[in-house]
Amino acid sequence: MPERQILRKHRGQLLKKRNVLAVGIGYKITGGRKTKTLSIVCSVEKKLPVSELSKKDLVPEEIEGVPTDVVATGKIKALLSRMDRWRPAPGGVSIGHEQITAGTLGCLVKKKDEIFILSNNHVLAQSNEGSIGSAILQPGKADGGEFPRDRIGTLAEFVEIKWIGGEGCSISKAAATMANILARATGSRSRLLAVRQEEAFNLVDAAISRPVRDTDVVNEILEIGVPSGGLNLTPELGMRIQKSGRTTAVTQDEILQLDVTTQVQYGGGKMAMFEDQIMTGSMSAPGDSGSIIIDMDKNLVGLLFAGSDEVTVFNRIKHVFDLLGLHL
Repeated sequence: MPERQILRKHRGQLLKKRNVLAVGIGYKITGGRKTKTLSIVCSVEKKLPVSELSKKDLVPEEIEGVPTDVVATGKIKALLSRMDRWRPAPGGVSIGHEQITAGTLGCLVKKKDEIFILSNNHVLAQSNEGSIGSAILQPGKADGGEFPRDRIGTLAEFVEIKWIGGEGCSISKAAATMANILARATGSRSRLLAVRQEEAFNLVDAAISRPVRDTDVVNEILEIGVPSGGLNLTPELGMRIQKSGRTTAVTQDEILQLDVTTQVQYGGGKMAMFEDQIMTGSMSAPGDSGSIIIDMDKNLVGLLFAGSDEVTVFNRIKHVFDLLGLHL
């Protein structure tokens, strides 16, 4: 192909021209439509008026009989993995409490006009174990995140997860403690343990982190864009939804079940019961926890937190925003 030989001969000079980022062989675009004419394509960050370019920076209309074409591509840069360090960090990349492996940065939210990062309790708050003010890393620890180098925020607030068969309330704990003191005093080896017997239902697995600097985060979801609202949206069966997550990137599915009540297993043998959840088919994997679920118009629908090989489960976004006092 003679066009290739001509390109190699002149590419050095073309790449010296202002704004030219790349050169190659492709079909010429005329009037917004691809033609069958091969051309030398010069990629530029953006097209500039001829009046702003010097004569030496103008791309000639043809080179040795081969037509040229100028195409605006934006900046060409190395693409980061979702498990890399991102600054500023968008939704859909690795994040996590300094003591956990890694989950997904959901999106940016506001509380009293202050910016926060939204994700799951088990991602940002170590399943209730995290202390307010503890470090949040991006990327998460499993992806090479280290303190203090990769600290992007601090744990600000979380909705406590109530465990099935967990410890009882403070009154029952106090009663058990007094009974055990008396038992020791009388030489008895019997001990009492306060256990909450009733089913404890949860609505959300959610937490927020305060960024160290607002400039470290960006209000968009990777490969999807900026969420447009939707807090008053009513999820419906068959609704098409999507998410951008650390492990499986962008996936789509449809709502299969509403008003779901489900048991969810957590680490350390802990189990929690959730009600009023939403279920789709398989559209996630471990590490996607914390992803924001949105519809095809970028309206917020839910917060992904659990699943199996066959299904994905997420909280209604209205419950998340109501319980944490959030807004967009």
